[in-house]
Amino acid sequence: MDLGLADRTYVVTGGSSGVGLATVRALLDEGANVATCGRDAERLKRIGEHERLFTAVCDVRDATAVREFVDSAAEAFGGRVDGLVNNAGQSRMKRLDDTTADDWRDELELKFAGVLHPLQAARGHLKSSDAASVVNVNAVLAKQPETRLITTSAARAGILNLSKSLAQELASDGIRVNSVCLGLVDTGQWTRRHAAANSGLSYEDWQAELAADRGIALGRLGRAEEVAYAIVSLLSPRASYITGTSIDVCGGVGRGIL
Repeated sequence: MDLGLADRTYVVTGGSSGVGLATVRALLDEGANVATCGRDAERLKRIGEHERLFTAVCDVRDATAVREFVDSAAEAFGGRVDGLVNNAGQSRMKRLDDTTADDWRDELELKFAGVLHPLQAARGHLKSSDAASVVNVNAVLAKQPETRLITTSAARAGILNLSKSLAQELASDGIRVNSVCLGLVDTGQWTRRHAAANSGLSYEDWQAELAADRGIALGRLGRAEEVAYAIVSLLSPRASYITGTSIDVCGGVGRGIL
């Protein structure tokens, strides 16, 4: 199926690794123009060169830098932006008694700036598109909080709520807003944790034990490209009647029906 993404322009934050990088590659494979940013210049270089790829070093917490990145990306591809993927962010592994006021402040700033700054920068460009779409990359933590990730869980829930509000607010501008909530995805952090655990298990067996402990029905971690598929599908003009919703890409982990 042709997703209708060819020759359109998409901005992906945090595209130098993991789900962001998989999304960048999926969009390029569909013939789209892609602009992506990250904080690590060396990681961005490792993406490689492509005639339809624009990269820049940028911290999403810096509103001025984000606006300059988005405007430069739009200029590089004929002045248009058709979609935005807000992917930049990280998890903070702390329980309540381990957190400080700064931990709460930093986590909330990162999560909300990671959505609001790119959106504010891209909104004018998106309004000019006939198929504008925003996808906020979130986590099932937004619906199923974990005490060992207390600040991240709370911030994720706030972003899911914000996404619903944005879908209502931006509908009159022709901009759809949806969320993809991921579970445990097999990225570099898990291979590092496997090595640090020194369990004597192969990575596959260790991953299976982890999946069982976390209640993942499919018995394994997800792959970045599996999340990217959901993101790219929501960006597609073929998803033109989908807004204000969230798709869980989590292997069936769940403690509720919502």
